[in-house]
Amino acid sequence: MTRFRAEFYGCLTARADATFGLAEAVLCSDAPVCSLVELSLVGEYRRGHGALYAALNRGRLDVGRLRQALSTVPLPRAADGWLVLAVDVTCRLRPDAHTSPERILCHTYGRGKDQHIMIPGWQYSLVVALETGHGSWTTPLDALRLAPGDDLAAVTAAQLREVLERLMAAGHWQCGDPDILIVADAGHDGPRLAWLLRDLPIQIPARMRSDRVLRWSAPARVPGTNGQLPRHGVEFVFGDLGSWDEPDVATEAETRLYGRATAWSWDRLHPRLTRRAAWVDSAELPTIEGTVILLEVDHLPSGAVPKPVWSRTAKSRSSPAGLKDSSSIQHLPR
Repeated sequence: MTRFRAEFYGCLTARADATFGLAEAVLCSDAPVCSLVELSLVGEYRRGHGALYAALNRGRLDVGRLRQALSTVPLPRAADGWLVLAVDVTCRLRPDAHTSPERILCHTYGRGKDQHIMIPGWQYSLVVALETGHGSWTTPLDALRLAPGDDLAAVTAAQLREVLERLMAAGHWQCGDPDILIVADAGHDGPRLAWLLRDLPIQIPARMRSDRVLRWSAPARVPGTNGQLPRHGVEFVFGDLGSWDEPDVATEAETRLYGRATAWSWDRLHPRLTRRAAWVDSAELPTIEGTVILLEVDHLPSGAVPKPVWSRTAKSRSSPAGLKDSSSIQHLPR
C-alpha cells in the first residue's frame, strides 16, 4: 500500500499536495460526503477550503500512469486460483447540467412505482476485481466514460483487452494458470465479447434475459442422407421447460440468506446470429458455444418473490466451450 501511495502521488502532475490530501480526506471521512467544503474539516486534510477548490480546478492527473499503477497492486483470487473481474456500466446523473458535454439518457430504477425513468447524465464503463466471501469490496482497475453513440460491446472489449494486457504484464496471469473470469450483466452482449476477445485466456459468465432462445449444436449427418447439413440444432427456450434436455451438471446447497439454492447447467448451446447490428458486415456468422446456467432459490432476504437467474459462460478461445465441472455453479452463496 505504501508503494501504491507513492506511485499515486507521482501520477499527480499539478497541485499534487492538495489533490493527494483531498483523496485521503475522501477515504478517511467518517460519513458520506455531502459537500466538498466538508472535506476541508477532515483531519487528514491539512489545508484550507481554498486549496481544496484549487486542487479540483487546476489539479492534473496522468491517467495512463495511474492505470498502470492499479494493475500492479495485489489482486484477490477466487477458489482454485481464479482471477475474477467484473465489468458494468454505472451512471452519474446530471439532469441540471445543461452545458455539460456528451450527456446520455441514463436508464434509472426505483425513482417511481414500477417505473424506469431516463435521466440525462454520464455513463462510465467500470472494470473491477472481485473479492470472495460475504463482503462487497472490489478492486477498481479501470474506468472509461462512454460517449453518445458508442458501441458498448466494442468499447468494453477494447477496454478489457487493455486491462488484461496490463495485468499479464504485471504477472497476475501466466501460462498454465486458470482462465480469467469476466462477469458481465445482461446489458452486455456476452457472446460478442467472447468473440472479440477470442485470442485471450478468458471466460465470460454473463447474465441473460429469461426470454432468450438458444440453439443446440447441429446434429451429425446420418449416413446415406444428402443435402446441406444444418448449422443449428433444435431450440432451447428459457421459458419452455419442454425444450430443455437433461442438465449436464445439477447441484444444490442450503444457504443462509436464500434457503435452498439449486443450479443446473447445459453445455454447448449457442445463439443463432443474424446479419443485423454488429454482425451485418461479417463475412461468416460464427457459432459461439457456451454453457448455460440456471440458478433458483427458495426466497430472498427482502421478502420479494425470487425469479430464476439465467447466465451463460462462453470461452473466448477456440477450444471447446463450456464448463462441464464449472466451479461457478459448485460454489453457491451461503
